[in-house]
Amino acid sequence: MDNLPSIELLDQTHEFPGPYTFKAIGRPEGGFVARIVAAVREQLENETDPPYRVRETAAGRHVAVTIEPQVQSAWDVLAVYQRLGQVAGIEFVF
Repeated sequence: MDNLPSIELLDQTHEFPGPYTFKAIGRPEGGFVARIVAAVREQLENETDPPYRVRETAAGRHVAVTIEPQVQSAWDVLAVYQRLGQVAGIEFVF
């Protein structure tokens, strides 16, 4: 993934450990939401799903997943971004 924030910027703008908000947008087919949630849970080695919200576009062609896991460090944030970039059907992550 291009344009990831730097470790320095994350450390300057966030307090770790703590929650971090990720947003992923993709097509709702094939369990996209479940794949996004599972990718974050697995990357952070959590036993349960992190808190998340889902919004579908008016036409229903895309879905936005806002997921807010607890992360331990800026390195965790970058690892989750990398993992989300590999999820099938992902179009945007921010």
